[in-house]
Amino acid sequence: MIRAVLDGNVYVSALIQPDGPPGRIVAQFLREAAFEVVLSPAIVEEVLRAFAYPKVRKHLRGGKDPIPWFEDLALLVDMVAGEVALTGVCGDPEDDKYLAAAQEGRAAFVVTGDHQFLALKEHEGIRIVTPRAFLDILG
Repeated sequence: MIRAVLDGNVYVSALIQPDGPPGRIVAQFLREAAFEVVLSPAIVEEVLRAFAYPKVRKHLRGGKDPIPWFEDLALLVDMVAGEVALTGVCGDPEDDKYLAAAQEGRAAFVVTGDHQFLALKEHEGIRIVTPRAFLDILG
């Protein structure tokens, strides 16, 4: 079974544009159990913070509250303890938490729309891919 860490921007994009690649990834996870999602407490914190941003909230359709949606989704994932710490791997130190979660949760992929993060391409066998590339991998 494929295991992946989804960047916070994937969750936000999935809610804003459900028909786009991030939304289709989340749908495949929820409807088909096509892969396993790995999350850490640090990622949960970042996603919840992002959902609170006014610029994100104004783009949500139908007045959806993203917090209960994300909390429900988090019940279905493999939650790691957050015991692995990495620093200085990514150009943006905020991205290190995704690779740390992937390492701790034995995930093969980190899925992100962040171009700077994507430039890293791979770290210790963990591939960093776009949502569109991940959909191709899932088939």
